[in-house]
Parts: sequence; C-alpha cells; structure tokens
Amino acid sequence: MKDIVKAIIAIVVVCILLFVANDLLDKSSGKAGSDTVTIFNWGEYIDPDVIAQFEKESGYRVVYETFDSNEAMMTKIEQGGTSYDIAIPSEYAIEKMKEKHLLLPIDHAKIPNLKNIDPYFLDLSFDKKNEFSIPYFWGTVGIVYNPTLLNGQTFKSWDALWDPSLKGKVLLVDSAREVIGMGLNSLGFSLNSTDEHELQEASAKLKKLTPNVKAIIGDEVTQLMVNKEAAVALTWSGQAADMMSENEDLDYAIPEEGSNLWFDNMVIPKTAANIEGAHAFINFMLKPEIAAQNADYVGYSTPNKAGMDLMDEDVISDERFYPTEEMRDNLEVYNNLGLKMLGEYNELFLKFKMGTN
Repeated sequence: MKDIVKAIIAIVVVCILLFVANDLLDKSSGKAGSDTVTIFNWGEYIDPDVIAQFEKESGYRVVYETFDSNEAMMTKIEQGGTSYDIAIPSEYAIEKMKEKHLLLPIDHAKIPNLKNIDPYFLDLSFDKKNEFSIPYFWGTVGIVYNPTLLNGQTFKSWDALWDPSLKGKVLLVDSAREVIGMGLNSLGFSLNSTDEHELQEASAKLKKLTPNVKAIIGDEVTQLMVNKEAAVALTWSGQAADMMSENEDLDYAIPEEGSNLWFDNMVIPKTAANIEGAHAFINFMLKPEIAAQNADYVGYSTPNKAGMDLMDEDVISDERFYPTEEMRDNLEVYNNLGLKMLGEYNELFLKFKMGTN
C-alpha cells in the first residue's frame, strides 16, 4: 500500500514539475502562457488610461519603459537584457533593425483592426507590406513661434530663422538629422543628401545661424515656449501641438522648401517573451476609439482613418498637423544613411553645436 501511495505521490510531483516547466517554456517562447506585455516607447507618448484599458480588457499586465532616442532603444534591444514585447521606433530605425535581424514578422491575421489604418500609411518604403511594423503616429518637423514676441513675423521659409532680428532667440532640438536636414532643406537640397558639397554648403550656412541660436536642447523647449521665455523653435509637430494647447499665442509652420515627414510604428523585437500579447496590444491600439483617445491625449497625428472619424473636426482639418497628401508630396522621409554617412552628419552637427557654445 505504501508503495502505491509513494507511486501516486511521485506521479503528482512529476506532473507538477512538467506543468511548471511548460509554463516557463511558454513564457520564454512568447506563447500565451505569459501574463505580462513589456512595452518600450518614447516618453509621454501614450495615454496612461489606454494602458489601463488594455490591461482590463486583455488580462495582461503591462510593464512600461521609455527611451529618448532611436539609437538608445536599438542598443538596449541588441544587448537583450530585457525582453521587450513591443517597441515603437521611427522609420529609419525600423530599416536598421530589419538589417540587424532585431525584429519578428507580424502576423496580420492577428491584427484585424489593421483595416482601420489609412492605406496612405501602409506599404511604405522602409517596411514594404508592413511585414515588421504597424503605424502608430506620424508628423512633421517645422517651426513653432510666438508672433506676439516677433512683431508678427511668420515662418513660411526656413530662411526666416536666419533673420538678424532673431539674434539669441532661436531654440533648436538636439538632433543631427533635424538640424542638418533643416540646413539642407533651406538650400533646396534633400535632407537625405550624401553629396559632400551639399553637406558642406549646409554646414557653412548653419554656421551663419549661430548668433541667432539661444540654445540646443531637448524636451525643455516646451516650457520655454509656453512660458514665453523663447520666441521660436525647431520642433516636431506633436510637440508644437502640446505647446499650443497651453499657450494660444503660439503657431506652427512647415516651411515651403520642404521638411521631414516621419512615421513611428509598433514592432515586435526578436527578444519578445510574449508574442501573443504583443499582437493583442497592437490590435487593441488600432481600435478606432482607442486611436482617437490616444491621439487626443498625445497630440500627434494618427494614421487611423476610422479613429479620425471620432475626433474633433477642428483637429483633423488643421493642415498644420494633418497636411494634405499634396502638401506631403513636398516632404521627405528620413532614409537609413548607413553608419559612415550618419557619422558624418553627427560630426557636422557636433561642430555646429561647439560653435554655439
């Protein structure tokens, strides 16, 4: 009898061990056994209430971390210390991540809400057929300014930033692609130029901007503009929208020579521990009501056409933040320039920054 009892106990123990082992295997392989979805996103780039709604609806618990640059995000994913299930990089970073085999393909069968995305934002050059990424937000780079501090001056052209009357008044974002791109665009060149003569010409023109530069900074630009401590700044459209919501004197312009049209997409890193949860999160974010709520909170432009139908008409008809397709034709997406050329952009930007100190 004791032998039978021992045998039963042994069988129970083995079953428990097998159950635990399978559960751990599910979590490590990304199957639905994991109850956590770990998200890696830009700072202040999602409505916290949206996360709470996803947790309640899906049963998953969200672990949320932020990064401040595409490069920092890619480095951390390459190192593999954290199993991020979702990351939200920009278009050129997605190209790089594909080249480095850092992404998992997305199963469109598990993303039925993809039908809500405007076709304009699908099948783009950096990820044909959206094999590895799904649209999240999009926008432009332009100039936010306070006409009340500038005698009514406007900024239809990049050249307006070089006006001597702006001495010590211009804020620039601390980013090589945006600043060097601005210099290139102001001369009528592509912001993806790899031509040495064009780059040197842009660098020389930026040097002439130095007297007008108040500071080269990060997120601090928002409060400086809102508090009227600065008059004009190079910034992203969504950040400008945030400023304008707090200070009605501010305005935003996309210069006529052209600028950057950027896209941030949701991806599943290759180190994901919960692939099912990642797909569930992407599909949830593509719900029209969730996309509209998130866009209203964050201030950036949503690619969710069905979501736009639920938003304030005054918001989606504002061509400063939802430029028409015709206007977008004059804008450029950042290309992946490669390490060598990106290094040159960074070097030119560093020299410019040193000249403004």
